[in-house]
Amino acid sequence: MNALLMPLIAAQGLWVRARTEVLPEAGGPTTGTVGEGAPGTPLRIAVLGESTAAGCGVDSHDEGFPGSLARALSERHGAPVTWEVVGQHGATGRRVRHRLLPRLGRDYDLAVLLAGSNDVLGRRAPEEWGEDLAAILDELADRSASVVVVGIPPFADFPSLPSALARYCAERAAAADRVSRTVCAERPRTTFMGSTDIMEITPDFFARDGFHPSAFGYGRWARAVSDHLSSGGSRPGGTA
Repeated sequence: MNALLMPLIAAQGLWVRARTEVLPEAGGPTTGTVGEGAPGTPLRIAVLGESTAAGCGVDSHDEGFPGSLARALSERHGAPVTWEVVGQHGATGRRVRHRLLPRLGRDYDLAVLLAGSNDVLGRRAPEEWGEDLAAILDELADRSASVVVVGIPPFADFPSLPSALARYCAERAAAADRVSRTVCAERPRTTFMGSTDIMEITPDFFARDGFHPSAFGYGRWARAVSDHLSSGGSRPGGTA
């Protein structure tokens, strides 16, 4: 990014913060079960991370990413799915690592990490993000049979962001995602999925703040993750 644009980007950042509605985290239970009447061994999944894990943009976690992913996996594999979520608005990788991860349970078939956006917005160096991500994934590997890191949604498509700020954030997000790919590739049973690699981001993806997903957006995002995860024909955890 051209250094001459930095004053404009800073001004746009202040403008966006002043004008963007702060949506609350989803309410209701942070655990649930989908497809209780379905046959087969239940899948256990966990979702961990920042505001998209916390469900900003929807009223309940059932409408958010955890419930949506559970439904998609249950439909695909014809089995019950139990889900648990630990998330927090504004959480960086460091907070996820030190504050949120210890609250997560164990013995999952699949753990999904939604994080990195706040590291970009907080201008943390990609190396700092990578250090926290590596520690998170090493711990998640002890808690779950398989782990998925979902890439940062493309800031360039966020309706709430002016163009210069959006390009700046998108460049920083791409750098963070490159680190994520490398860290994930070094670990078995860990998969990186770039958000733009698995689906197209359209205006109806967003909630009224133009920043977080809507119920439709969470559903579409979760289904894309499920489809990509299941493209090899196996259940999360490695069983057919």
